Amino acid sequence: MLFKHKLNTFAFSMKLPKIPLAQTVIKLCELKGIKHIVISPGSRNAPLTIGFTNQPFFECYSIVDERCAAFFALGIAQQIQEPVVLVCTSGSALLNYFPAVAEAFYSDVPLVVLSADRPKHLIGIGDGQTIDQKNVYGNHSLFHANLKEDIDPNQDTSDDEPNIIKNIENKFEKFLGIQESIQEQNETMIEKALDIAINQKGPVHINVPFNEPLYETVDQFTVSPSLKSDSSSTSDRNEIDMNPFIDKWNKAQRKMILVGTCFKNPFEQEVLDNLLEDENVILFTETTSNIHHERSFPSIDKIIAPLSDKEFTELQPDILVTFGGMIVSKKIKAFLRQYQPKEHWHIDEKKAYDTFFCLTEHFRTTPNDFFKQLISDKSSASDGYQTVWQKIKKDRKQRHKTYLNDMPFSDLVAFEAILESIPSDSQLQVGNSSAIRYTQLFDMNPSVSVYCNRGTSGIDGSTATAIGASVVSSERVTFVTGDLSFFYDSNALWNEYIPLNFRIILINNGGGGIFRILPGHKNTENFDTYFETKHKLNASQLCEMYGFEYAKANSSESLQEQLNTFFEEKEKPALLEIFTPRLENDEILLNYFEHFK
Repeated sequence: MLFKHKLNTFAFSMKLPKIPLAQTVIKLCELKGIKHIVISPGSRNAPLTIGFTNQPFFECYSIVDERCAAFFALGIAQQIQEPVVLVCTSGSALLNYFPAVAEAFYSDVPLVVLSADRPKHLIGIGDGQTIDQKNVYGNHSLFHANLKEDIDPNQDTSDDEPNIIKNIENKFEKFLGIQESIQEQNETMIEKALDIAINQKGPVHINVPFNEPLYETVDQFTVSPSLKSDSSSTSDRNEIDMNPFIDKWNKAQRKMILVGTCFKNPFEQEVLDNLLEDENVILFTETTSNIHHERSFPSIDKIIAPLSDKEFTELQPDILVTFGGMIVSKKIKAFLRQYQPKEHWHIDEKKAYDTFFCLTEHFRTTPNDFFKQLISDKSSASDGYQTVWQKIKKDRKQRHKTYLNDMPFSDLVAFEAILESIPSDSQLQVGNSSAIRYTQLFDMNPSVSVYCNRGTSGIDGSTATAIGASVVSSERVTFVTGDLSFFYDSNALWNEYIPLNFRIILINNGGGGIFRILPGHKNTENFDTYFETKHKLNASQLCEMYGFEYAKANSSESLQEQLNTFFEEKEKPALLEIFTPRLENDEILLNYFEHFK
């Protein structure tokens, strides 16, 4: 059962802020159907807070820490694939949104940042809680709207600006109808920002200046903004003659498809089946692709890490087709940069990254529609490209099983037990660094959907994202994370909306274990302190403070015992902390890849 607690509104006796600009923002969000509003406390944003929380259309959430609030909103937007609004006060508050804004930008997740601001005449004069907020996210937002302040000729500015001329100018501008012009300009900019967030799937920033008084309210809207544009997306798909590409595809004997992060499987089953009937095609899927097929090749690193130069040459594709978000596997990136295909085609309605430095074509369409056209004719030639690699995949699975059967308790052994225990028809959120890389080594239950913040691949915000996703997902959510990421983002647990069936599995290996895998001088005081950052923290007191049920394990036997009951119905969300050996994990993993050779 999900526990949801809508932000209380009993403190306000009226329904709407008096300030017209605040009313305009609120009404246009409603007209665009943007329902979820994540609010952090503040005074300058009071007009927006009053308006959103008193309108029954909106589902409002109160998150104190702005960084956590932004990632919480990101998790909601990731799941519903629609914009979520963030509301904050002026000053450093909106800077704390930046990590999540950058993640949303690179992961194509729609967010709308509403930052309250002081009026223009109070910027740059040393007034409190004031920074230059205009276009603060720069290249990491799709659009910035710096709205204009409402003009009030009756306003007494003697408290904050002893300037009679200012009052006279305001009255004169009002007389000339400037306020009507400002209202029109603001409506246009707000609507444009919201449309971009909706259609282009990314973050936008709307900076909203308010002058005091901030808390005055009215019973009815005093403005009546209306929609002037159609929010529905206009197609920007390629109008391209596919015949030359179909011809190249049919003649190619080595065709590789590589899939990064996908919200869900983009293929119709028939299209995927037909595609993989072609013996010249191999489909590499990352764990976050959410694509499963008996002929596909998951666990990419497990397959290609042990390859010799001769085998890499045999694997080198004639044509590489990519789609989806960022690629986790460093090994596949290194391989395709060294053994480049003759053609690299990327499928995405929005953008194409030249990840392997050989991009030749960007198809602005969906993977399903693209392959429907491409496989209308079957390839005639075959050199067993897929057959060869199916044999290698089978060999890797057997060696993987043999190696883990003989291994002492470690990160690798723990991940095997964890991933086998994830309930069917549920969702797995994974932290970055070691957590997602270990996850990539195992074949997933096809009924489990997998997500990870791979836009910027940061450890910040993974917990908050998972909690946000759990609030709106119809699936139960389990979050698997490493210790540094978890403790870094521990404020995410300061959250009143966590469902009772939400689960956290924390791998605590006493530091940043991934740095022990990377090249470098290990087991020195400098490495331990500044790279691995070893520690002796545990999550028990955090769980007590935030109302989580706590359990721990430090062996294969105790881990299996805990997992047997961990996903049962409980009266609280629950966290399982698994302690693994800090100094052995890296050797066990490195030997794992050596085992395949």
